Amino acid sequence: HCFHPGRRSPQGCRQGRCASVKAVASLKPATAAKVVLSNNVEADSMQVWQPYDNKKFETLSYLPDLSETDMAKQIDYLIRMGWIPCIEISDQCGVFRVNNRSPGYYDGRYWTMYKLPMYGCTDSSQVLEEINNAKKEFPQCYVRVLGFDNVRQVQCASFIVHKP
Repeated sequence: HCFHPGRRSPQGCRQGRCASVKAVASLKPATAAKVVLSNNVEADSMQVWQPYDNKKFETLSYLPDLSETDMAKQIDYLIRMGWIPCIEISDQCGVFRVNNRSPGYYDGRYWTMYKLPMYGCTDSSQVLEEINNAKKEFPQCYVRVLGFDNVRQVQCASFIVHKP
């Protein structure tokens, strides 16, 4: 299918530069493989792109889903940096345009906070417990963790921890 704006049909586009449906259909889902580099070192290689159901979200969304251990490591990093962990939820993920078409405006940028930011949090297990509570309470929602710097008043990091 053509994904360019102004397409005229699923088979082609006005620009005439889309890959055929057969070419896209021949791609395989994300896979892992061993690769030998030019210096004869063996390394893991992972195809991270697939054309179907492939919506990407935050920085770490190009990696496989995070395990609870991986999440704990990321949260520990947020805490070490002095950032406040915050859990947010949304039933729609990603940015989109509905209310305004002006440049730089996107709906979906702001998510709903699940409880208050976790001021004073010193352990990733506290955040993991709240993540699990959010997933149980809102299983149909996306859940993300962000690190908020309360001195500079900015969000410094965020990553998805649950996709419905």
